[in-house]
Amino acid sequence: MNNKIFLSIVILIGLSVNLFSQGHDKEIFEDEYIKNQLVKVTNWQFQHPKHDPRDWTNAAFYAGAFAAWQTTHDQSIYDALINIGNSVDWQPYKRWYHADDIAVCQTYIDLYRIEKKPEMLQRTLDTIQLYISRPYPTSGEIDVIKYWWCDALFMAPPSLVKLGITTGDQRFLEANDAYYKECYDLLFDKEEHLFARDLNYVLKPDGSGLKEANGQKIFWSRGNGWVMGGLARVLQELPHNYKNRPFYENLFREMASRIASLQQSDGLWRASLIDPASYPGGEVSGSGFFCYAFAWGINNGLLDPKIYLPVVRKAWIGLNECVNEEGRVGWVQPIGADPRKNFDADSWEVYGTGAFLLAGSEVVKLKNRK
Repeated sequence: MNNKIFLSIVILIGLSVNLFSQGHDKEIFEDEYIKNQLVKVTNWQFQHPKHDPRDWTNAAFYAGAFAAWQTTHDQSIYDALINIGNSVDWQPYKRWYHADDIAVCQTYIDLYRIEKKPEMLQRTLDTIQLYISRPYPTSGEIDVIKYWWCDALFMAPPSLVKLGITTGDQRFLEANDAYYKECYDLLFDKEEHLFARDLNYVLKPDGSGLKEANGQKIFWSRGNGWVMGGLARVLQELPHNYKNRPFYENLFREMASRIASLQQSDGLWRASLIDPASYPGGEVSGSGFFCYAFAWGINNGLLDPKIYLPVVRKAWIGLNECVNEEGRVGWVQPIGADPRKNFDADSWEVYGTGAFLLAGSEVVKLKNRK
């Protein structure tokens, strides 16, 4: 084979791959594709249960599954969520004082709003009333406030705000405002516009403390993803004239600008946001929550589509590359308090599934998304 023929074949193959890629990229923004993907991913996760049904991990999955049901109207998803609630008697998890253990209440409240059955709400009401009336049983170390780790900003705030809106009791909204501001003051880095996971990752006044290999501060994708996802869910609930809404809106926009700048070429974010070179592959749970939050922000007029729609498009393409034929979402960082390197395409966790489902539920609403 001479060089001209070889070169022609290479060019033809390249053009074919590029055209296939462009066609595939367009397909994944079609309504039918997104809805089918949401159903497939949700069904796979229901068929592969993990952890206690009331655990925070599953709470993130249920949030995504509920959004998938709202998007697809697939009755089997709704029935599965109702069956899970009935199976645990609509109880939060074990600890009344811990944000993780009231995260599942978000979905209980969402389902109660439809079913209007008091037993679906009563245990959530009892537990969260206890939560806001008693101090956190601190060990005196890093757990010095109720929302002492940034992931808590997804777990508890939507539950408190949803409960306040549903019952008309302002105490729940006001308590959340106070706890949220404490976390912001403790963990938000005003130079980097990101949240440290907890006090272990906040540098001391002399500059000493934990850092990444490149010398940067440690801000992990999943933790800040939880924050952005939680902000979207809180803002979805708060009335536009609510007195403290501007605080949440300003924080949402400030973080969105910084996080968008850290997106990698494959559309995803790395486990460590500002040391991407040290971590292999995209981290899907953080990336899913970012995609969800940015798409929600565009859909609700908080983010400029000219700036953020390209970010969402790249993210949605990248996220779909991490879903296998069965509907399993891979490349999910395992449970832990810091960025991890030991995960790959076969690593899955239920919260990664939830993040993907939330993202798809907002991407499908975007105008001019193709």
